[in-house]
Amino acid sequence: MVDSIPYQAVLGIQFYVGDMDGALELTKRGGLVIAPSAPVLVDLTRDAAHRAALESCDFALTDSGFMVLLWRLFKGQSLPRISGLKYLRALLGTPEFRKMGATYWIMPSAEDAAANCAWLQQQGVNVNLSDCYVAPIYSKGALEDPVLLALIEESHPRFVVLCVGGGVQERLGYYLRRNLSAFKDADVQSLYAPCGLPAIICIGAAIAFLSNRQVNIPVWADRFMLGWFLRSLRDPAKYVPRYWKALKLVPLLFRYGTDGIPYKT
Repeated sequence: MVDSIPYQAVLGIQFYVGDMDGALELTKRGGLVIAPSAPVLVDLTRDAAHRAALESCDFALTDSGFMVLLWRLFKGQSLPRISGLKYLRALLGTPEFRKMGATYWIMPSAEDAAANCAWLQQQGVNVNLSDCYVAPIYSKGALEDPVLLALIEESHPRFVVLCVGGGVQERLGYYLRRNLSAFKDADVQSLYAPCGLPAIICIGAAIAFLSNRQVNIPVWADRFMLGWFLRSLRDPAKYVPRYWKALKLVPLLFRYGTDGIPYKT
């Protein structure tokens, strides 16, 4: 851990609490980057593989506005919020990200891959369908995807962007972080090694908000932490139960704070 980089431990996860420029610079160093929502944080109590993935990330973004609000209530500390959507907007504007062959995208469906790829091309990001992988339906627990691993080893992207659901993408990113040869060859345990390692970025539905595959979330709505509300209006049957589940984060943060949640025996 480098002392000059601002972190705050929340439920045993290292959240980056600096500004956007710093987050982008850390991303360029490589490693596993996650942006867990409140429901994803709640699942820390349910799945050991899920917890291992979150606790082993190189850094987490403060995507969850609910977590930020609760932290201020319980700890009296204001955490700067960097949502996954805001982060992706910033990342799309960096020259390194826009280069041909710089990115490789894991998409939830062929339809999403086509629509998101077309939108990225319109934004000047040099990406083709050959730079996309349609993820299968993964099982619970620790997962593996040797096909995806081989494709990434062959293409050597600078950024691997995971756009699949929260709770899955973190475990998939953790698998890639442990098995890509770039990390094994560097023999590193964290992103504070020499630059040049791939960045494995879990941004979930953020790309779909921009490409209109899901409800559009304007900048003002993201700023005021209303993304959950717009998604719930669009598809209440799907999202209201999901965000209701997020209320379980209240007792978890109150009880454990910075500490990791003890494993159940």
